[in-house]
Amino acid sequence: MPPIQDMTSAASAPAEKASDLSDEAARLDALQHQVAVFARRAEQTRLGGLGKVRNSMDRAAYLLLNRLHQEGPMGVKALAAGMGIDSSTVTRQVAPLVDSGLVRRASHPEDGRAVVLQLSARGQSRLEEVRSSRRELMAQVTDGWTEQERDAFATLLTRFNGALSARQAGQLSAEADGETDAGAADAGGSASGTDAGGRTHS
Repeated sequence: MPPIQDMTSAASAPAEKASDLSDEAARLDALQHQVAVFARRAEQTRLGGLGKVRNSMDRAAYLLLNRLHQEGPMGVKALAAGMGIDSSTVTRQVAPLVDSGLVRRASHPEDGRAVVLQLSARGQSRLEEVRSSRRELMAQVTDGWTEQERDAFATLLTRFNGALSARQAGQLSAEADGETDAGAADAGGSASGTDAGGRTHS
């Protein structure tokens, strides 16, 4: 008489696996939804601080000034690379900051022909004013959180932003490689299509 198989355990394994997948899908759905809500709320409020300083500096200007404060004087290319944007965008965004005296152009300390951007005294003062206001806003929004919760949130958000930045950089690199390959293919096709006398060949 053949042995009797336990069909209960065999049937439960796929069910448990499906349940695990369902739980993970639900977890990811909740994550993407909360990120979408955060993006909308951040755009609505601009997280610009409190009082008179509220929304007095746009996000691009704040990030540029903050970067120059943290890293010191640097050229447009280095600033763009550090922020994960292209040089033309940095040039466009920094122009009004130079015009308003928050950022100044100076000669590179090691290469007088090169120009670097650096935070002016006025820019430093303005940045600290805005930063202090935003710091107070964060204190109010996370009122009741423990120090550990604030640290954990900042750590995870930093990790999340880093992953997004790396993914964007990878996409831009892949697009650039694709354009290079396409250009090489076009050049190769043109080269193989005609000779010096303009005659077509294969």
